[in-house]
Amino acid sequence: MSEGEALQELPLFGGASASMTAEVSLESELVARVRNGDQEAFAELYRKYAPTIHAVVLSRVPRDEVQDIVQEVFLAAYRKIETLRNDGVFGPWIVKIARNRAIEFYRRLRATDELNEELSQKGNRRDEAAEVLRAIRSLSDAYSETLIMRLVEGMSAKEIAARTGLKPESVRVNLHRGMELLRKSLGTIR
Repeated sequence: MSEGEALQELPLFGGASASMTAEVSLESELVARVRNGDQEAFAELYRKYAPTIHAVVLSRVPRDEVQDIVQEVFLAAYRKIETLRNDGVFGPWIVKIARNRAIEFYRRLRATDELNEELSQKGNRRDEAAEVLRAIRSLSDAYSETLIMRLVEGMSAKEIAARTGLKPESVRVNLHRGMELLRKSLGTIR
């Protein structure tokens, strides 16, 4: 499914409040204006959604890559605005584009190895556990929460997604990058 079709089937806020309905209406109006060439309308969408897209991308990719990917997301949205069939779902649509760009970022990276056995040879197991927990806690919330759910609680990626409301792809990206950062923090990368 293309980014433009990704969220077209979503029902629009079944029992939406008046403020949510007004928000969807304003969003639809802005999208329609963008389609008619109004660049100020797109600037308004950018101002509204830039913090959200930044957060989505930051939770998935290295900090020094975030700004470039955020710009790529908005450029893609601007270029593909005609593929958006329901003007009222611009927010979920652009978030989906951001998630896809983050996944693409990782597809370009090499495959990673699991944490190796060197960690268990560093000394006392209690000290090791404390060191790993400190390293996990030093990561961003998106990574630390998913890593703790996986490594400490033993949850699968599917269970994490179901319990947190994250998409399974997002959980896999968070686990992948979190493990990579954890390995670097613990000095277990060769």
